[in-house]
Amino acid sequence: MTELRSTLTCPRCGHRETETMPTDACQFFYDCKGCGAVLRPLEGDCCVFCSYGTIPCPPIQDARAKGAQVPGGCCG
Repeated sequence: MTELRSTLTCPRCGHRETETMPTDACQFFYDCKGCGAVLRPLEGDCCVFCSYGTIPCPPIQDARAKGAQVPGGCCG
């Protein structure tokens, strides 16, 4: 079953916020509610949830559940 909520942790200030992930697009930017930093995916990740979340984005979860690797991320 695909999880749709993930807790993002800001690498700058450590603020944690649980958000609902989009299922139809990657989220490339996220404004930290603690310090205002704009989070962007780390190199090799497709979205901020894959880089800073407790749960990766839905397309990556689905691929892993099928035993598949997703080269370049779900949107690459």
